[in-house]
Amino acid sequence: MFAKIIVDIANSNVDRLFTYSIPNELDVRPGHRVLVPFGRGNKPTEGFVIEVCPEYETGFPVKPLIRTMEPYTCLLEDQLELAKWIQKAYHCTLCDALRLMIPAQLRGSRVKEKTVRTVRIAEGLDAEAFRASLLKKDGCPRSPKQLEVFDMLVKTGAPMEVSDLSAYIPNAAAAVSALIKKGCLTEEGFVTFRDPFGNKVERDIPPELTKAQKSAVEAISEGDEGSVFLLHGVTGSGKTEVYLNAISRVLEEGGGAIVLVPEISLTPQTTDRFRRRFGDTVAVMHSHLGVGERYDEWRRLRLGKARVVVGARSAVFAPVENLKLIIIDEEHEPSYRSESKPEYSADETAIRRVRLSHGKLVLGSATPQLISYLRAKQGAYKLLSLPERINGIPMPNVEIVDMRREFASGNNGIFSRSLSEKLKQTIENGDQAILFLNRRGYSHHGECRACGFVFTCPHCDVAMTYHKFDDSLRCHYCGYSVRVPQKCPSCGSRYIKYTGIGTQQVEEQLKELIPGVRCLRMDTDTTGGKTSHRDILDEFTAGNADVLIGTQMVAKGLDIPNVTLVGVVFADSSLFHSDFRSGERTFQLLTQVAGRAGRAMREGSDLQGRVVIQTNAPEHRAVRLAAVHDYKSFFDLEIRDRAHTLFPPFAVFARALFECADEKRAAELASEFSEAAEKTIAETLKPHDALNELLFIGWGPAPIRKRDDLFRYSVIIKLARTKHTSLAVNALWELSDSNRTDGFRGVEINPTDLL
Repeated sequence: MFAKIIVDIANSNVDRLFTYSIPNELDVRPGHRVLVPFGRGNKPTEGFVIEVCPEYETGFPVKPLIRTMEPYTCLLEDQLELAKWIQKAYHCTLCDALRLMIPAQLRGSRVKEKTVRTVRIAEGLDAEAFRASLLKKDGCPRSPKQLEVFDMLVKTGAPMEVSDLSAYIPNAAAAVSALIKKGCLTEEGFVTFRDPFGNKVERDIPPELTKAQKSAVEAISEGDEGSVFLLHGVTGSGKTEVYLNAISRVLEEGGGAIVLVPEISLTPQTTDRFRRRFGDTVAVMHSHLGVGERYDEWRRLRLGKARVVVGARSAVFAPVENLKLIIIDEEHEPSYRSESKPEYSADETAIRRVRLSHGKLVLGSATPQLISYLRAKQGAYKLLSLPERINGIPMPNVEIVDMRREFASGNNGIFSRSLSEKLKQTIENGDQAILFLNRRGYSHHGECRACGFVFTCPHCDVAMTYHKFDDSLRCHYCGYSVRVPQKCPSCGSRYIKYTGIGTQQVEEQLKELIPGVRCLRMDTDTTGGKTSHRDILDEFTAGNADVLIGTQMVAKGLDIPNVTLVGVVFADSSLFHSDFRSGERTFQLLTQVAGRAGRAMREGSDLQGRVVIQTNAPEHRAVRLAAVHDYKSFFDLEIRDRAHTLFPPFAVFARALFECADEKRAAELASEFSEAAEKTIAETLKPHDALNELLFIGWGPAPIRKRDDLFRYSVIIKLARTKHTSLAVNALWELSDSNRTDGFRGVEINPTDLL
């Protein structure tokens, strides 16, 4: 038998199948990772078995593969097919696509199974005689530790973990080693799985579903294989309970499920909820896991010891056998699109995977992507609705505060009068509040009041953010930081001011507004630790803080019953970006963060959740319609404008990016590529009389012109979405492949971020 193998080298020159013979003593199947001799020096190289066949067509003798890397196949059949699709859809090597399916540290055997060390009394040992040998003539122990360890093992009469012995007897490990050398103990061990959760949960009892929830669960269960459902439910409508019930039915039928959440901060709370329902059959996958934990969770899934996985974007590739359901919660989130190669989209990938595995996909959101809702209206997806909050809980009352009027009336602080009063009242009532600002740090940037000099990063073309807690200026793009200078480096003036606000300044001014207030801050600066997200949320949920201040980490997915007030400190931070999606993303963000308020009806209280949105643009439709929870009106207006101006989903954007240390060189490369792209697309579309489908092509500095000491120039191409669009895109891919220029970062189709 022969194996067709992709070597684990991400290079287009070896992006093809190589044939090796399979030694008779080896059981090799598609999906195995193997070690093969490769290249002129026959260097042992890892590879993936794509196909096994009884004969080969190379025309020359083939080498035998060396061995399999694991006793089981690492890749399932549907994963192999998915990798082939990713190779074509996202224009990458097959090796790049296959690497998405396994833990990175598995390659090169950089992670091992965890073995628990145990010891027991050696078989046939005369325990009394040996114990006597541990005593001196006067009856005192020669080594008290050795005697203590030996006596404990004799007393238990069973193997014990060395770590357990050390818990009872300090420094027992040295005594154990000495006793093993004397032959009285036998060392054993067993393979176990690392526990990534760090807490125990009690199983719960499923609540009674509402009529709308039952209808949604039935529709999902009865849907055809490969179906895609869009679950559009207002915040607090019980979408997660629909997910849980749909998964329960899948498990009863012997299937498995994948649940994607957009933020690491959501994973602990979401995972706990799924664990309470499904117990140890739940695994978790996200980037804050340790290397060993991530490997063990992957292994539990691959070996069938877990059948449900909850995780971030990359969990869409989890090795769930008999996969019958994928759920993408908060499907509108841009974090579901990878920013590194391969630049895959989790929802597109999930659609392909459920078709390969004969499963179903559920996309859930209170504010779906415009393209998802459009597909549902057109019948490509099945639309399921949860129009009301569970238990009759009303939607929060939203107040829009025009900060221009606040300033005109003499209030130049962070908090409007309305938000200040409501914060004080909330805390007096024993309730909790969330303050949202999508900007960390203390101030947005520093500048000299004498000459106007702005402190910018020397490596990036962006203003540095002031962080008061360590008196530093930091670049949030490359990580460069510097102590705050006492004088302006341009004119020597000491009059330096800091403008804009960040989460640190909100925290400081909140403490000035309400002395003694207990607050927690949740942003990138405070969540660097492995369990930081869980620790902060547990503290807040337990009532150990009155106010949670945070960036978009606090804007979605959190379900904390005692939160009755949400304050959006500055709603405009995402509104006027140079991106056609800024209005859509602002509407989504405001709706989601508003939905954290008043999610529970407490006994003896009918207090409606309250939201205060502070803005300088109260008339903008993203703000105005988010305040009344009117997604459908926002969709109608936004999709009409997109159709009129030919923006996605009615057009396709392509971006080619060039990054060079020499700005002139970056500009030259962008200019040359722009000319070549225009010529290539014209030659491709001309035979189809479709030249008018090239709407725009141009080049220039990227919005962030310099980053990490590299000058960035981009080529932007806009194409009308028609039956010929794929021809033009394929032509761009071919042009990209032929461009071997240093500094060329490739072509990205419909990038999530044009900065």
